[in-house]
Amino acid sequence: MVRVMASGVFDILHTGHVSYLEQARAMGDELVVVVASDETVRRRKHEPVTPESMRLRLVQSLKPVDEAVLGLSGGDMYSTLDRVRPDIIALGYDQDFDEAELSAELRKRGFEIEVRRAKECAEDLTATRRIIAKIRDREAVD
Repeated sequence: MVRVMASGVFDILHTGHVSYLEQARAMGDELVVVVASDETVRRRKHEPVTPESMRLRLVQSLKPVDEAVLGLSGGDMYSTLDRVRPDIIALGYDQDFDEAELSAELRKRGFEIEVRRAKECAEDLTATRRIIAKIRDREAVD
């Protein structure tokens, strides 16, 4: 049984998220998705549009996902690995991780986890910020 872990914010679900999770699921037998806590989203990206409980519920309902868990607020991301115990970490095409650096850090911490990156989804509006920009553009015209 090969367990894959994917992670992200998943704020305003879109086809880019679905593509990422489908690709991650295809890397193994089981997909566990870590949904970033509101605190983490605020610290690393922006004020979340949807609260963590809603994002967690939405991600859990997606077909490729076997289990969704909430990331630890303010915690070390490596502590989540102890909880999930993945064989593979699937990175989104646009996530700010260098695969080689992450692999080296995992080995240094005693984890034998393969790191892979998903490919970009070619569809339009595959990012939350693009969706928000399009909504703002439409509001400006009205």
